Amino acid sequence: MTDFIYLASQSPRRRKLLEQLGVHYELLLPDDSEDAEALEAVKANEAPATYVKRVTHLKLDAAMVRLKRRGLTAAPILCSDTTVALGRVIYGKPEDAQDAKRMLAELSGRTHRVLTAVAVQYGHKRLDALSTSKVTFEAMTSRQISTYVATGEPLGKAGAYAVQGRAALHIMRIDGSYSGIMGLPIRETALLLKAAGIKL
Repeated sequence: MTDFIYLASQSPRRRKLLEQLGVHYELLLPDDSEDAEALEAVKANEAPATYVKRVTHLKLDAAMVRLKRRGLTAAPILCSDTTVALGRVIYGKPEDAQDAKRMLAELSGRTHRVLTAVAVQYGHKRLDALSTSKVTFEAMTSRQISTYVATGEPLGKAGAYAVQGRAALHIMRIDGSYSGIMGLPIRETALLLKAAGIKL
């Protein structure tokens, strides 16, 4: 049993959510030599749930190699990935402001899913969980979308928005896990960490 875990994620939101759980963590981030973005490539006709789980496990595989290469102390490793889906269409991080506007225009006035997969590796064991939530946006005007995109908030976010940010102005309904939509479902994560021997 260890008193800390490794978090293999660059997301400040995931860090805050782990802190909310009272979990001590150390960051296990990719080196400059690693192509972390390549792990998020979508396969043809891949279902959103299959995609987000596959990417999470690829990230965990990479983190395990990183841990061994750096000769770090053994401890559980936590990885997570979030994607937005409208039907079977996967919305990852926008490439630029124009791409963010396109995504938001397509999500406008509709209900989409936010899927977050979490996986924990400890010793030779691996556990995972999937959180699926629904988010409904009001119909947004092109001016509202442009104003939001101009804040820079949508860049680097799956689906081109942050639920805890200014996008909340346009969210009519949420059905599911708010923390899961942020990027780390607290309940599922707590259950995985307890199973891995982490005291919460």
